[in-house]
Formats: sequence, C-alpha cells, structure tokens
Amino acid sequence: MRTMDSNESSSEANIRWHLGEGAGIVWDIHLGHLAHQDHVEMSGKEISLIVMYGIDSEGGIILKRKVVWPGLRTIPNDTHASLMEAFGQELMPSMRVGGQPVQEKLFKITFDGILHMASVSDQGVLVRRTVFPARDKPYAFERVQVQNMTEDSVQLEIGRIARVYYRRGTKGVYKVEAGHDAPSIVELRAGETLEFKSWICASTLQGSYESLDVLYEERKRREFLKEISSSLQLETPEPHLNRMFDLAKIRAAESIFRTKCGFMHCPGGGSYYAAVWTNDQAEYAGPFFPFLGEQDAMEASLNAYRLYMPFMGPDFHPIPSSIIAEGVDIWEGAGDRGDAAMYAYGAARFALASGNQRLAEELWPAIEWCLAYCRRKRTQAGVVASDSDELENRFPSGDANLFTSSLAYGALLSSAHLARAVGKADQAPRLEEEAAELREAIESHFGATIEGYETYRYYEGNDILRSWICVPLTMNILDRKEQTIAALFSSRLWVNGGLVTQAGETTYWDRSTLYALRGILYAGEIELGITHLLEYSRNRLLGEHVPYAVEAFPEGNGRHLSAESALYARVIVEGLFGIVPTGLRTFSCSPRMPEHWDTMALRSIRAFDSCFDLVVTRGDEGVLITCVTSEKQETYLWDQDGSITIHLR
Repeated sequence: MRTMDSNESSSEANIRWHLGEGAGIVWDIHLGHLAHQDHVEMSGKEISLIVMYGIDSEGGIILKRKVVWPGLRTIPNDTHASLMEAFGQELMPSMRVGGQPVQEKLFKITFDGILHMASVSDQGVLVRRTVFPARDKPYAFERVQVQNMTEDSVQLEIGRIARVYYRRGTKGVYKVEAGHDAPSIVELRAGETLEFKSWICASTLQGSYESLDVLYEERKRREFLKEISSSLQLETPEPHLNRMFDLAKIRAAESIFRTKCGFMHCPGGGSYYAAVWTNDQAEYAGPFFPFLGEQDAMEASLNAYRLYMPFMGPDFHPIPSSIIAEGVDIWEGAGDRGDAAMYAYGAARFALASGNQRLAEELWPAIEWCLAYCRRKRTQAGVVASDSDELENRFPSGDANLFTSSLAYGALLSSAHLARAVGKADQAPRLEEEAAELREAIESHFGATIEGYETYRYYEGNDILRSWICVPLTMNILDRKEQTIAALFSSRLWVNGGLVTQAGETTYWDRSTLYALRGILYAGEIELGITHLLEYSRNRLLGEHVPYAVEAFPEGNGRHLSAESALYARVIVEGLFGIVPTGLRTFSCSPRMPEHWDTMALRSIRAFDSCFDLVVTRGDEGVLITCVTSEKQETYLWDQDGSITIHLR
C-alpha cells in the first residue's frame, strides 16, 4: 500500500476504482496502468478467504490466496492457531489454445462482496473469474468461464491441478485439498463458453471431500449479501457514502464463524479467529448489530458477552482481554486494558438496542460487575486506572488514560437507562450521579493545553497530541469541543485522510479516525465532519486499498478487520443520525444533516425489537424527523438543539 506526501489529498490522489451500477465498485484497467495489487477478505461460517489480486508490469493477472479454517485448530492452540494455507499463482491452471499458452491481460475487476475478474488473451479467449467463500462449508471457490470470442473453433487445453497437504492439529491430522474439475482438452466453437470450478477445502482425516455445486454455493453467498443489503439501508445525496456503508455492513456481519462455543464474531485479518476481544466484539461491533438485525451476528455478540461472565469473580480480578481458541483459553498479555469499561459500555448499548427484556436481564449482572470493577479502579484524581489501553502498549498510556475513563462514563449513562428497563430504576439516579462525578474528574485530570490546543492529555505526563482525544466527543462531553476538533483536524494529527495515532508519527489505526468522525458529527460540527468523512470514505472505497476500513498501517498492512467496518457503520447510525439507545423501545435522536442536503434516511432499522424507517427532511420551519413503523408514522419538528426522544411503542 502506497503512502502519500502530507500535502497530497488522499481522497483525490490515486482514485483507482469507481462505483458499480447498483452495487459494489469497479476497476477498469487501461493500457499504461502501473503494476498494482491489493488484498481483500471474504468470510463464511467455516472459512475465511484473503485474496491478493491485481496486475503485474505486463498487464498479466495476479491471483493468490490465503485460506483460514478457524475451527481446525493447530498446535499450540493459541490466538493465531487457526489452520491456514497460502496458495500462489500455481493454483491457476495453465491454459493453451492451439498449442500456444494463454497469456491473460486483465481489463476489469469488480467487487460487491464477491470478487470478479475479467481478462482477455491474444488468441481471442475471454476469461471471467468469480472468487468467493462458501457460506457454510469449509470451501473457497473460483468459478471460471472461458469463452471463445473468435469466429472459428479453437482447441483449449487446461493443465491438471490436484494438491493435497497434510497438517497436524488439535483434532489430529488435517487434509487440505485444492483442485479443479475442468476437462484436460475441449473444443470450443465460436462464441461457446466452458465453465468449471476450482476449490480449496480442508477437513479432518475422518471428514470427506464433497463435490459441491458451485452455482448453488455462489447463490447462497449472494442471498447473504442480499439479506445484509436489505437491512439498515442508508439513503443520502452522497453515493460514495451510501456505497461504503453498504459494503461496511457486509464486512462487519460476515466475519462470524461456527465454533465449539457457538457462533463467534472475530476480527479476521489472517490472524484473529475463533476468539473474541473486549474492544473488537464487546465495544465496537456489539452495539451495532441490533441495528442491522442479522441473527447470526446477534447470537455471536451475545456469545461474546457470555464468554466473559465466568471470569467476573468476587475477588475482582481483571477480566481477560481476549478469550481465544474457540473459548477454551484466554489472552491477557497487556494486563488490564480497561477491558471492564469496554465491556460495560458495549454490553449496555447492545442490551438497550436489542429491545429484548430477557437478554437485558441476563446481561445486567455482568454490566454491574464491570461498573463495580471500574469503581474499584478509581484513582485519587477520580479517574479509572488501567495497565494499558486497546493499543496494548504500542504507544504510552500511563497509569490511567482518557479512553478508559471516557468509556466508563458512557457505560454509566447507558447503564442508568438499562437499570430502568430491567426493573432496577432505584439504581439509575446513583449511576447518573457517578457519571457526573467521573465527567468532572475527566475534565480536571485530563483537560490540558497540548501543543497550543485546549484539549486533553491522554495520560498524566503526556505532552504530545494523541488521536484518542476524540473519545469524549462520542460520549457527549463537549467542554473542550472546539479546540479538540481543531487539534484533530490539524496537520499534526490529520494526515492523508485519517488520524495518525500520535502527532509526529506515521502509524495510523482506523479505529481512532472512526471514533473521531462519529464524535465530531455527534457533537454537531456537521460541515467539518461530513467533509472529512467523505474524504476518508472515498479513499477507503475507491483508492489504493479497497473497499473497507482497515485495522492499521504499517502494522498488518491494512488488514480488513471486521469490527472496524462496524465502527464505520456507527459513524452513520450514531454520528450522522445521532441515535443513542435510551430504553428497550426508545432512543434519542439528533440528526446532523449537512446544509446542502434536503433529505437523508435510514430504512429497515432492526433495533429495539422493531423494524422502522427514520427519515430526515428539511422543512420551512426546520428539520423534520419522521419515524415510520408498521403500526404508525410520527413526525417531529426538531429545533437542531439538543435531541428528541422517540418512542417506538
């Protein structure tokens, strides 16, 4: 992935792709294009497929794969112990026409949740490739169509490929197979097309290879994509925003794997499978999934919250950062990262947005424990101490950091709402009082002038701007709003269309950029927020590395971790539309519609045990918010100050 000079606009430079008709994105490859390759991840319930694709310096096709089977554990069975196998160009069968090698020249790549590649050769052969993972089988597929575009018959020869590897793991010996079902030689009449499939699969020795129907498996993948597309639909005048939101929903929801502990939502990225984290799953993704309403995602989130419950003991030992290896082991190598605050914040938001009374009551004791843990970690200054933060000592965070205390504050407010919903209303006032006390402590302890900006120090002794100064904005702490936003968008932090982790560094983690964009919009800085959100979205959607939010760079080379796409979706739901759960059937709403827009909408919102549309329009007297359910339609006139509360039932 190429980096750019700081004076080069990342949203306009190196825009390689364009929007496809109706869905996805398209890269039209023209003569003279420089060699370029990229990678994208696609996942099913038993497999994840990372595809490295592109063109070489001669215009030839690049197609390599890394395949991950999360349920087939290797030895030692640690965080990274999923069975993985890499396949290079050797998995593409050689083809000859009239005895001459077919040298494909790539001319188009399309991605819409499935990767499509189209190439031609000098012999008049058109090759179309469709690459995707099976929805619920441990298979990665490529459907290949070879069409004779000449006016004469041609003889096509296809080289045989049959690979078998044996690997050792916790369940014994695993068998990895790769091959295709093309004939070795075939005559194609003018205009005729040969279609065949190639596959990669793995199983235990006791398992068996299944000859699957590739068209049926592709149809199942498409049905999943259609289901995701039909829920939580964004409508704005900005097509780039709409399209990136559409794709973010896919990546957020597809990275869910079947394990011995049920469905697990996992980060992915070629490293993180069959495991859950208090930040990725509990804090980032969990609060989003009720709005999408995808049932596997809801089950996986609930499983993640449940997996931590056995570690919430009376001695208040920190909960682990991660529960790994299908739920049978833990990782806590960075100590207490503020994990209890992450859990309480995410679980309370998830429970409220689910609209499910039974689920909320089940999660309440765990949330209470996490709040009590944070209470015990309060310092003399009144903030919440932790050993590190979610960056796990990659950058300094002191003995108490701004992120952990801000999360604890947000957790207290959401927990007060949840207390009223689960019959614990008497506890709500005290939780709100505690939140107010913590907010004062955040201001007095972290409030500081850093590099000339009246914003926050990240920890005591910190004198360099950090990207996480954005977090108070997402919690509606606006005491230092103007100067914090100015610092975030200064050249010290905003570089190449996103936030660097620390001023003067080149490392960036998209999670802080996404928190910042959400917080800035939620805080009411609409024009600045939408301008930078569009810059970020165009770059990620259509630039050099597409089409999702990434984990980090240079670490991991911009892996497409799933929860970052959930964070992107939350920029829209919570930032642009200002939706904050306040009960099992209620939410506050403060939409941030840019001045040059006349309308925007979120349709088929599945949160709060309902399905409803939220439509925002600009009227003569102000902004109108219309909430449409199957039972009623209500319109509210909003004065653009504060928020309104919407009751669904």
